[in-house]
Amino acid sequence: MRIRRILGAAIATAALAGLGLTGAATATASTASTASTVSSATPGECLDGGGTIDRSTPVLPTCRGGKYDGQTVD
Repeated sequence: MRIRRILGAAIATAALAGLGLTGAATATASTASTASTVSSATPGECLDGGGTIDRSTPVLPTCRGGKYDGQTVD
Protein backbone atom coordinates (compact mmCIF):
# COMPACT_ATOMS: atom_id res chain seq x y z
CA MET A 1 0.00 0.00 0.00
CA ARG A 2 2.79 2.37 0.91
CA ILE A 3 4.65 1.59 -2.32
CA ARG A 4 1.55 2.46 -4.38
CA ARG A 5 1.35 5.89 -2.73
CA ILE A 6 5.02 6.61 -3.28
CA LEU A 7 4.86 5.35 -6.87
CA GLY A 8 1.72 7.41 -7.52
CA ALA A 9 3.36 10.54 -6.12
CA ALA A 10 6.49 9.94 -8.22
CA ILE A 11 4.44 9.49 -11.41
CA ALA A 12 2.38 12.60 -10.70
CA THR A 13 5.53 14.64 -10.05
CA ALA A 14 7.15 13.39 -13.25
CA ALA A 15 4.00 14.17 -15.25
CA LEU A 16 3.80 17.72 -13.90
CA ALA A 17 7.50 18.28 -14.51
CA GLY A 18 7.09 17.05 -18.09
CA LEU A 19 4.20 19.44 -18.69
CA GLY A 20 6.25 22.31 -17.32
CA LEU A 21 9.15 21.54 -19.65
CA THR A 22 6.83 21.19 -22.63
CA GLY A 23 5.18 24.53 -21.88
CA ALA A 24 8.55 26.25 -21.52
CA ALA A 25 9.79 24.82 -24.82
CA THR A 26 6.60 25.89 -26.60
CA ALA A 27 6.80 29.41 -25.17
CA THR A 28 10.43 29.72 -26.23
CA ALA A 29 9.70 28.46 -29.74
CA SER A 30 6.76 30.79 -30.24
CA THR A 31 8.73 33.77 -28.93
CA ALA A 32 11.62 33.01 -31.27
CA SER A 33 9.37 32.68 -34.30
CA THR A 34 7.50 35.87 -33.42
CA ALA A 35 10.72 37.84 -33.07
CA SER A 36 12.03 36.72 -36.46
CA THR A 37 8.79 37.34 -38.35
CA VAL A 38 8.66 40.66 -40.18
CA SER A 39 5.18 42.06 -40.89
CA SER A 40 6.31 44.45 -43.60
CA ALA A 41 9.24 44.95 -45.93
CA THR A 42 10.72 47.88 -47.80
CA PRO A 43 10.54 47.85 -51.61
CA GLY A 44 14.28 47.17 -51.73
CA GLU A 45 14.01 44.21 -49.34
CA CYS A 46 11.18 42.72 -51.41
CA LEU A 47 13.09 43.02 -54.68
CA ASP A 48 16.42 41.90 -53.19
CA GLY A 49 14.66 38.89 -51.63
CA GLY A 50 13.55 37.72 -55.06
CA GLY A 51 10.00 39.06 -54.99
CA THR A 52 7.96 41.52 -57.00
CA ILE A 53 5.76 44.34 -55.71
CA ASP A 54 2.05 43.79 -56.32
CA ARG A 55 0.34 47.21 -56.29
CA SER A 56 -3.14 45.84 -57.08
CA THR A 57 -3.94 45.11 -53.42
CA PRO A 58 -6.52 47.49 -51.89
CA VAL A 59 -4.69 48.98 -48.89
CA LEU A 60 -0.92 48.59 -49.24
CA PRO A 61 1.26 47.02 -51.92
CA THR A 62 2.21 43.41 -51.21
CA CYS A 63 5.43 41.53 -51.91
CA ARG A 64 4.78 38.47 -54.08
CA GLY A 65 7.31 35.65 -54.19
CA GLY A 66 10.77 35.45 -52.68
CA LYS A 67 11.77 35.80 -49.06
CA TYR A 68 9.05 38.32 -48.07
CA ASP A 69 6.12 36.70 -49.90
CA GLY A 70 2.73 37.97 -48.69
CA GLN A 71 4.05 40.82 -46.57
CA THR A 72 3.04 44.42 -47.04
CA VAL A 73 5.48 46.84 -48.66
CA ASP A 74 5.85 50.29 -47.14
